[in-house]
Amino acid sequence: MPEAHNPNEYSMQTRDTPHHANERLVHAAWLRLIRFCNELGHGEIAKLKIQDGLPIIAEVTIRKVKFNP
Repeated sequence: MPEAHNPNEYSMQTRDTPHHANERLVHAAWLRLIRFCNELGHGEIAKLKIQDGLPIIAEVTIRKVKFNP
């Protein structure tokens, strides 16, 4: 019997990648984190909270100010 599809999991395959039955799926929360990092370009994630193996919250440092010479 085939496994039920979880709507929160998405494949990392591309159009050029053939579909394989044993392919690993990436949860939507991880894909959102990957997209966020890509869109961030430059910056720093100061904290990343993981719960049940999934990213829940990321604290992003917008700007650092150094007051010492």
